[in-house]
Amino acid sequence: MVTGLAASIERRNGVSLWRQIADKILQGIASGDFAENAALPPEVALAERYGVNRHTVRSAIAALVQEGVLKAEQGRGTFVLSRKRLSYPIGARTRFSTGLQGQTSERHIALLSSSTEPASRRIAEALGIAKGAAVICLETRGEADGHPVSRATTWFDAQRFAGIEDAMAETGSITASLKRFGINDYLRQSTVLSARHADADDLAALDLQPGAIVLVTVAVNVTLDGQPIQFAESRFPAERVELRLLAND
Repeated sequence: MVTGLAASIERRNGVSLWRQIADKILQGIASGDFAENAALPPEVALAERYGVNRHTVRSAIAALVQEGVLKAEQGRGTFVLSRKRLSYPIGARTRFSTGLQGQTSERHIALLSSSTEPASRRIAEALGIAKGAAVICLETRGEADGHPVSRATTWFDAQRFAGIEDAMAETGSITASLKRFGINDYLRQSTVLSARHADADDLAALDLQPGAIVLVTVAVNVTLDGQPIQFAESRFPAERVELRLLAND
């Protein structure tokens, strides 16, 4: 008989079985099914639970040990490590540094690359400019206490924000960079949330294992009088960060 958990394993969805088992274990930890600091069930029990062989379970456990989720102790078993995810607030004034304040001692945004490109229809509509107009594209990585916690692709109107890549490289802050262009405050106009498996670039930039899940936000920021200034798609590793929606800001 195939259990509900085993039936939920997809064998032809392009994601390796060991990664799917690793994700199931992560879900079990998040739901409290596998308690922090407690021993994980034996490999044979997990193999039966998920309807796979022990080798697949062993590969999943090895990946989670490497990711710092589990700890293997010879002769004793595998234990769930106590690990608290960062809580990143999404509200009217979403800011990387202040959003993680009190949870980390050091926060920084590193500029990975920058380019100028013609605006696609999607980018043009978000920024309120003509399709094909020049936009500056920044690839950035958010770091907290030396660990990568986000990766973002951000677009700005090149005519209005010429040189923002230099400001970003120098300040390590979107907010500080915008102040150089006379924008001392801005608001989040909209945020669309989703989740997916990390692509190759996100795996490398966020130091993730293949098949890891990222939380995705697609957002538009505007000036206080409603003028669009920034369009961004950000990816957060689900194993390290949770997104918290604020009713009021």
